Amino acid sequence: MTEQAGRARRPGTGLGAAAVTVTPVGAADPPPAAANGALPHGLGASVPPAEADAKVLGTFPYTADLWAEGLLWAAVLRSPHPHARIKRVDTAAASAVPGVRAVITHEDVAGDARLGRAAGDRPAFASEVVRYHGEPIAAVAADHPETARLAAAAIAVEYEPLEPVADPEKSFEADPIHPDGNLIRHIPLRHGDPAATGEVVVEGLYRVGRQDPAPIGVESGLAVPRPDGGVEIYTASTDPHADRDRLAACLGLAPEQVKIYVTGVPGSLGDREDLGFQLPLSLLAIRTASPVKLAATREESFLGHPHRHPTLLRYWHHADREGRLVKVEAQLLMDAGAYADDSAEALAAAVAFAAGPYKVPNAVIDGWAVRTNNPPSGYVRGEGAMQVCAAYEGQMDKLAAQLGIDPVELRARNVLATGDPLPTGQTVTCPAPVAELLNAVREAPLPPLPKDGPVEEWLLPGGPGGAGEPAAVRRGVGYALGMVHVLGAEGADEVSTATVKVEGAVATVLCAAVESGQGFATLARQIVQDVLGVDEVHLAPVDTDQPPAGPGGRGRHTWVSAGAVDRAAKMVRTQLLQPLAMNFGMSPELLTIADGKITSYDGVLSTTVAEALEGKELWATAQCRPHPTERLNETGQGDAFVGLSFAAMRAVVDVDVELGSVRVVEVAVAQDVGRVLNPRQLRARIEAGVTQGVGAALTEHLRVARGVVRRPDLADYALPTALDAPEVRIVTLVEERDVVAPFGAKAVSSVPLVVSPAAVAGAVRAATGRPVNRLPIRPQSAVGAR
Repeated sequence: MTEQAGRARRPGTGLGAAAVTVTPVGAADPPPAAANGALPHGLGASVPPAEADAKVLGTFPYTADLWAEGLLWAAVLRSPHPHARIKRVDTAAASAVPGVRAVITHEDVAGDARLGRAAGDRPAFASEVVRYHGEPIAAVAADHPETARLAAAAIAVEYEPLEPVADPEKSFEADPIHPDGNLIRHIPLRHGDPAATGEVVVEGLYRVGRQDPAPIGVESGLAVPRPDGGVEIYTASTDPHADRDRLAACLGLAPEQVKIYVTGVPGSLGDREDLGFQLPLSLLAIRTASPVKLAATREESFLGHPHRHPTLLRYWHHADREGRLVKVEAQLLMDAGAYADDSAEALAAAVAFAAGPYKVPNAVIDGWAVRTNNPPSGYVRGEGAMQVCAAYEGQMDKLAAQLGIDPVELRARNVLATGDPLPTGQTVTCPAPVAELLNAVREAPLPPLPKDGPVEEWLLPGGPGGAGEPAAVRRGVGYALGMVHVLGAEGADEVSTATVKVEGAVATVLCAAVESGQGFATLARQIVQDVLGVDEVHLAPVDTDQPPAGPGGRGRHTWVSAGAVDRAAKMVRTQLLQPLAMNFGMSPELLTIADGKITSYDGVLSTTVAEALEGKELWATAQCRPHPTERLNETGQGDAFVGLSFAAMRAVVDVDVELGSVRVVEVAVAQDVGRVLNPRQLRARIEAGVTQGVGAALTEHLRVARGVVRRPDLADYALPTALDAPEVRIVTLVEERDVVAPFGAKAVSSVPLVVSPAAVAGAVRAATGRPVNRLPIRPQSAVGAR
């Protein structure tokens, strides 16, 4: 931990070399007071987001809203083929289009031409070979967006189409599509006795489809050239420092010559505005010496950013006659697309959690991530854990049916607890109240049947006015347990830095943790309010001049970034209380701050925080870094995870067995949260995760045929709407604090997404009696109840 303290300076404006019109993110006016003048305050209160009003009113500044003097527009030419050899690229016609200022290709990349989040194996522009449908070939800057698109279309590219590797199972024997080969990673996990067998064995084959993050907000960016030959980027990056370093390497610049300003992030469930987006902007801005903006169409978003890994999963569960697990065997095959990106990390999570939150004395699990000519896969919320949860919970249902045991009882006989080992050999040291969670959803009352109300009020599968007949509707109830890891894994350095400054009675937090909808900006305000007793707390805009805070996801900013804010705020608190305590001859530890007042243990000292801060400027900087982890070894063993989070769910569905349509009536949730820091935001995170999981279970699948994306638009890619969102009943939140986590809190957003698809699939199985082994569930899988 590194800490600094001293007198404060006001944060700068954070504007670049050109006159960019932008409002600092996090500097929105505080929310209005309640009727009695009081605001929700501090940890444990439902403090509303500072930017809530601006977002509702449409005045919150996103990247797509930015403007700069002399602005040019960019367009990217993408490959129409999933696999092809590039024989010739002719940009002459594009350059001749009136209004075009620059055309760039791979030849214009001055530095390291490789991109990629975790593994730099992706070219900035395809040069000799195209490896997926939509891979960038060239980019254009022009004085109007339509001119840029017309010029990009005018670039003549001669392709020699090649046979695509579209089936990941065939990738092992296919010719290499990448210089690094087709195999990205293989993890052969061995735990206990590999030769052990059970009295009962059930086998299953499962498939999980290609879910897209589908950000509702436009993916866009603005690049502004700097006088020193560098560039400034305004974009909704969720990991600005990593993006800056990789971008600088590609541009052949020093990192200090590239600066990223994080604008408002309109939600982020995976990677968005990645380097494949930022690099063309930067090159064009430097080439033209003008600001350049790019706003992606929905088709470009679908083609350009990574998706969830489609996964093929084959399982064998061994158990004794009492239903206790003896061994789990699994083979997991993840389709990474053409480039590695985060596939190695996703595979590690999938293999480690392949047996689920159950005690398994023996395990033989093999996982592979392979390259294909399909669209790129990368980080999406719950990556790895979601795919295996759908499979191992399907296996538990199948095992229960084979043994004639109630599915909930079978799970209860095998649940994991604190002190048990994972198949990776790591001992679960954090709270693991899995049995309590399962019992809570089992005991929760079921929703009423439609027949208990008037026929005209029935909401049948297919929605209001649907074609279904009430007599064809079957109700099903399904249960699922699941787990995710908190923070990064396998040796990732999870450090974050924060500075807290106080001037008068106003506090400012400087931290490069990006607010992407997970609630960090609100949590940081709550922490400072709690520690220092001030009401007005602002977050400075995020840019790469600040120390790094790392990427979002997996509860990272709730743990390390909020932990850094807490430590810095406590250091400022010591600076504030030390002089007061000395005046009364006592230790600062004997003073408390509550309700905006500073009081001593004996009541001798009593003053307001505002009075104590009058005329003072205080600041402190601190870091937070959790305990280290290690990479899984050659047999899949190792302490790879900082912490774990668990959930249990019960899904209730109505299925029209003639049409195959499914309506999710209710999802009951019991979740291990460690500590509730903001009840309203916590509920919102759970509801959002469940809704995204329902989409993965029923509707969301990016269709790809022989490597070509079919209809990359929101008409074909069916996101769940408000009509599809089920009633989410939170039956219990277990607040057993993780002692190694700041505040004892755990990640809450990912695990609802991980578990809800498995619960919905189990409910459809219960309603129809049919095996449901594919996500999303196709109508033909739900037709014809047994």
